Amino acid sequence: MSSLSAIAFARQNHPRFLEELKALLRIPSVSTLPEHAGDCHFAAEVLAAELSRIGMENVRLIETAGHPLVYADWLHAEGKPTVLTYGHYDVQPPDPVDEWHTPPFEPVERDGNLYARGAVDDKGQVYMHVKALESLLMTRGSLPLNVRVLLEGEEEIGGEGIAGFVASKPPELKADFALISDTEMFAPGLPTLCVGLRGMIYTEIEVRGAHTDLHSGMYGGAAPNPFFALAQILARLKDEHGHILIPGFYEDIIPPSPEELQAWHSLPFDEEHYRISEVGARQLVGEAGFSVLERTWARPTLDVHGIPGGFTGAGAKTVIPAKAQAKVSMRLVPGMTPAKAFAQYKSYVEKIVPPGVDVEVRLIHSGDPCLIPVNNPYIQAATRALHEVWKKDTVFIRSGGSIPIVGDFAQHLGIPSVMMGFGLPDDNLHAPNEKFHLKNFELGIESLILFLEEAAR
Repeated sequence: MSSLSAIAFARQNHPRFLEELKALLRIPSVSTLPEHAGDCHFAAEVLAAELSRIGMENVRLIETAGHPLVYADWLHAEGKPTVLTYGHYDVQPPDPVDEWHTPPFEPVERDGNLYARGAVDDKGQVYMHVKALESLLMTRGSLPLNVRVLLEGEEEIGGEGIAGFVASKPPELKADFALISDTEMFAPGLPTLCVGLRGMIYTEIEVRGAHTDLHSGMYGGAAPNPFFALAQILARLKDEHGHILIPGFYEDIIPPSPEELQAWHSLPFDEEHYRISEVGARQLVGEAGFSVLERTWARPTLDVHGIPGGFTGAGAKTVIPAKAQAKVSMRLVPGMTPAKAFAQYKSYVEKIVPPGVDVEVRLIHSGDPCLIPVNNPYIQAATRALHEVWKKDTVFIRSGGSIPIVGDFAQHLGIPSVMMGFGLPDDNLHAPNEKFHLKNFELGIESLILFLEEAAR
């Protein structure tokens, strides 16, 4: 009966919930840009104030070297399990701004979606947690289980602050399982639980030649060019078939089981639709012999994200730059560890450096891959709750992305994570015109209400 009352409350207050979310989305909490540090702090304060208003206790900001954590709890369900709910209030930069149809920090409803930076990643999904808690507290005066809330403001830049806090194993984080809504549904209307994530190492390669920039007419042909050297290094990291050439890189991989592969093959996946509508490329690429889902969920990758350096302004400047950089990341799969993968990569880069230049390989941040057993009781509680709301059986997927905190929770707190996300594959997270399907926001709150009650049982 309590869940029915809470769901009725959520439905009645949906317009208010949506307007409150819009107010949160208007805060440009871009964690990677120093000029938005104040906005990140303000977003944390807004969420803390809302958690206090709905009846959560011990609400406070926990300062870090970067942006603050938001903590709250409600611990009066004696004999019931404790859930640690996690999310992040920071967002990606909106660039390129000229590709947005409407301003990125002015939320707009259009065609059944809410468009804004952070709409789905992750403010909209964080707010579902807050509103599910509010709906339960306002209708029953209590929660069905013990709840701790931990929100961070640095997920988009590696999450160093929260990683250090979790590693210290503070009593504030004692829990039986974690609940995370920062993933997506496999298809519209199809309830989905993510049970696997790729890990990551994010690096910079810096190549240095002469001690200063040089005139290409006077010194070209004799002085080393760091850009050419960098290009040669990058070209030797991966072959034309998508195979990573770092020695030993694949040796520890744990492949998906035949049962898991069979389940993936039964998913409603149209490769041509994926190519055209999601990727928007003339042709898909990658390792031969593996399906698209295998390549994106269960195989490691290596990608170049940017090559800053040299002259890029208008006009011409004939200069041989003194240095060149590349930002390179690798996604890791179960069996691999960031420390070993980085050591292999760094050693290989240092061995293939062309003559005349020096190289430095730097690790920016990293995260472990993870797999969650589907037979744990909280995953099973989630499947029951999702079926009640969506009237379909839940599908289990992996994600090609990385949520480093999932590995931190497992390693330092010893708890599994339930990754119950409500985004869609075409929500454009990290890209212009990010959106959140309004029906998913509404049904996501209802799913979370039911899940918290199921988990309490």
